[in-house]
Amino acid sequence: MLLTVVFRSIVVAATSSVLNLLSVGAAYGLVILVCVHGIGSGLLGFQKVDSIEAWVPLFLFSVLFGLSMDYQVFLLSRIKERYDHTGSTTDAVTYGVSSTARLITGAALIIVAVFAGFAMGDLVMFQQMGFGIAAALLIDATIIRSVLLPAAMRLLGAWNWYLPSWLEWLPRIQIEAGRRDEQVPLPSPGS
Repeated sequence: MLLTVVFRSIVVAATSSVLNLLSVGAAYGLVILVCVHGIGSGLLGFQKVDSIEAWVPLFLFSVLFGLSMDYQVFLLSRIKERYDHTGSTTDAVTYGVSSTARLITGAALIIVAVFAGFAMGDLVMFQQMGFGIAAALLIDATIIRSVLLPAAMRLLGAWNWYLPSWLEWLPRIQIEAGRRDEQVPLPSPGS
């Protein structure tokens, strides 16, 4: 709902939700594949187990949804800002991805390194949690934000910015105010 209000589009909000669920689903699949089925567990030094710790899926969902939505809002802000200036979705997507890719990838790599440290521990629950978050963020920052989101937005074109007329009552929120051309004078010390 918040994405719909901020970006004034139900398509952007729906696309964001689907892509976030895709990265969470990929994390769940990789954790099951490595930790339960044991594929690559010897290479990674993980213990093969019969089941995933009960709290791990909920924790993974919470952390991954929060972090990936953070990247998503940052990227979409740049795209929307450019779209408002040019009116071209293609140009806006190209600008948004190129201006945020290094920052998003760098931030994701830092978090991946932190959670990879958890995955290298001896406790199975931390191996599952650390591996799940590290793998999902790596997928999210590279495949989801750099390939799938731009491709989906390019394919959707002007439909990205669709807001039904019955939602026009939603408030208009500016994420970042544009630069002012004129300087506002500062008050004098005596006033």
